[in-house]
Amino acid sequence: MTFTQVTAETAKSRLHAGDEVALLDVREAAAFGDGHALFAIPCPYSRLELSAISLVPRRNCPILLIDDDDGTAEKAARRLAACGYVDLAVITGGMPAWAAAGFGVFAGVNVPSKTLGELLEHDHHPRMIPAATLALWQREGKPHAFFDARPPGEFAKMRIAGARCVPNGELAHRLAATVPDEGTPIVITCAGRTRGIVGALGLRALGVRNPVYALENGTQGWALAGLPLERGAEPSPMPELDDEAAAISRRRADRLIATAQLPCATVAQAQTWLTEKGRTTFLFDLRSPTERSARPVPGAVPVLTGQLVQATDQYVGVRHARLILMDDTGLRAGLAGLFLRALGYEVHVLTLSDQNDPPALSVPPSGLKPPAELVALSPSAAARRAAGGVPVLDLRSSAEWEERRLAGAHWTLRGRTIELPTGTERVLLHGDAGAAAAMAVDLSEHGIACDWLAADLDACATAGWAIDGKRRPMSRGEALDRIWFVHDRHDGNEEASRRYLAWEMGLVAQLDEDERASFGWVPIDTLA
Repeated sequence: MTFTQVTAETAKSRLHAGDEVALLDVREAAAFGDGHALFAIPCPYSRLELSAISLVPRRNCPILLIDDDDGTAEKAARRLAACGYVDLAVITGGMPAWAAAGFGVFAGVNVPSKTLGELLEHDHHPRMIPAATLALWQREGKPHAFFDARPPGEFAKMRIAGARCVPNGELAHRLAATVPDEGTPIVITCAGRTRGIVGALGLRALGVRNPVYALENGTQGWALAGLPLERGAEPSPMPELDDEAAAISRRRADRLIATAQLPCATVAQAQTWLTEKGRTTFLFDLRSPTERSARPVPGAVPVLTGQLVQATDQYVGVRHARLILMDDTGLRAGLAGLFLRALGYEVHVLTLSDQNDPPALSVPPSGLKPPAELVALSPSAAARRAAGGVPVLDLRSSAEWEERRLAGAHWTLRGRTIELPTGTERVLLHGDAGAAAAMAVDLSEHGIACDWLAADLDACATAGWAIDGKRRPMSRGEALDRIWFVHDRHDGNEEASRRYLAWEMGLVAQLDEDERASFGWVPIDTLA
């Protein structure tokens, strides 16, 4: 037996016991976005092993698996056992049993982080500036500094004119190089609420004397006010720090770490923790890509401070895990630690020295083994297989498939029922290495061999493949790999934006007593 069975009640109790545990929701993104347990981690069966190994890097960490009571969790348990995991339990009855037990079901994504943002707003009341007021400031030329807290990719999709892309954490670190005086008002926006709130309160916790505002409801609030958004704008480079600005970042970090009593780690301590067998430790590198490339730390997970706080469940799959947060001055790591501690994690700040040599630190291999990658066929060899009647299964995202695909290819997901011609003994998989390897494991149990085509569509076209370029929109019932919950709120659907903002502001009211107690207090004003 590779797994045990537990009730929803037992699983809920374990989530709040204070011990390490991972609750992996193995349903696809559409189902997860429609409703999941508060502390469930999205780990869809279609990409199960690769996702799990990064989210739960310790093989003997307790893992709870939940599905829609359709047998997927049992399959997932067997697959994870094959990777090397040894403490697996399936929640009997899946999400239907969870809901029937009266436990909370939360729509959306990154819900714990967004709930923390709403709690912060409730507890600390950051200054908010309405869209109409900011627009008036812009028209009148009122001096202010306007920043977008989102990462560059989101910023490029849509932004408010005049905003500069300096994500949360980076703004605090680079503030002295960006806003050199203490009188200029600072406005921080995001796409909705959370990152603007967190960004504004982070600066307040550091004792920044400038008036700091979060733009009320972010870019969505701006659009709902009838104001235009720009699209497709590439962000300018973030400001560089001179010696004086770097020294200010260090002083602010030292004060924050001391006042908030954030524990610090040495390189030697971090290396010891990373080799422990009975405790899950993550090492996050919060420096910029340029800084990381100059002094790499092998195995450290690169992520912006703001995104680690905003989307923690995309990086950390283990409740109450230990997080080592690393940067150069300690400010980005300290701010991340301040908020991540409130989410229930044990946090430690690791400040790299000013030495030019890379630190003597690396993350050892976990020993967990994903499915073996298939040997890739060349586009021409794959085309010959397809011409001989081998079915082509497209494992790329549904969004990619909608736009263009190999002529005759069938889109599918691992775990989805596939209709193949009777007697099929071999298929051709088109997609990335991880998805193809995972699908091959399942198909092999049905006696079907797999070839893998890794090339993109342009390379396939060059090799003679016919490309079907007609757009073929997929329905909600077909495109199971995408979030459908208010999915078009950034594409002009004002009703979806209103629903999203109402959902976000209603998160705190959804919490039960145990869930509310899982969020710690962030002492913003006692730090300033």
